[in-house]
Amino acid sequence: MLIIPAIDLKDGQCVRLRQGLMDDSTVFSDDPVAMAKRWVDAGCRRLHLVDLNGAFEGKPVNGEVVTAIAKAYPNLPIQIGGGIRSAETIEHYLQAGVEYVIIGTKAVKEPEFVAAMCAQFPGHIIVGLDAKDGLVATDGWAEVSEVKATDLAKRFEKDGVSAIVYTDIARDGMMQGVNVAQTLTMAKASSIPVIASGGITNMDDIKALSKVSDQGIVGAITGRAIYEGTLDVAEAQAWCDGSGQA
Repeated sequence: MLIIPAIDLKDGQCVRLRQGLMDDSTVFSDDPVAMAKRWVDAGCRRLHLVDLNGAFEGKPVNGEVVTAIAKAYPNLPIQIGGGIRSAETIEHYLQAGVEYVIIGTKAVKEPEFVAAMCAQFPGHIIVGLDAKDGLVATDGWAEVSEVKATDLAKRFEKDGVSAIVYTDIARDGMMQGVNVAQTLTMAKASSIPVIASGGITNMDDIKALSKVSDQGIVGAITGRAIYEGTLDVAEAQAWCDGSGQA
């Protein structure tokens, strides 16, 4: 299981939000490239970037920073989400050196878009499903739909999606622990590998996820915990590697 540090970008800075609220953010660095170096030096094997402004505006806003990080670490797989709603945006990010693009809101509103993008950019498409009480939220979490996250996962099963990033909104940025049960339900819902997100606080969360990782959970995204020091990236990755469940 991969430990995947998150770098959330807002106005060119590295921040973390609580439950996706743009006006409840903590700035951790005004140099996202230096922050990427910190996690690379700690031994991370993938980075998770989010263009928070882009998620709300529906188009890339922090693209220059994303490109700078990708150029600084050309051999590091990077996944980017936030405002990705066109083939042109996907092509731009892939050409910039990003390995995976995460389709969120558009995947919910236009599921056929995912199939088309998987065909056009095979092996590079991840779907981001953000849920509250099992129902999918969109538009920077501003709207909660009537669609079950597990039903949507099943729909994408034959499209060639590389992974699903599953975020439990109620836990995100709150340091209350990861929702292992909901994440496992998502992993069992389809054959698509799941990356857990939201609420990961310390090694207890990593160990709990790792215990069930053989059922389709391939990674864990962590943000506030690694910035506030309640989780050590190197220690967490070493534990996953050593547990035989990497």
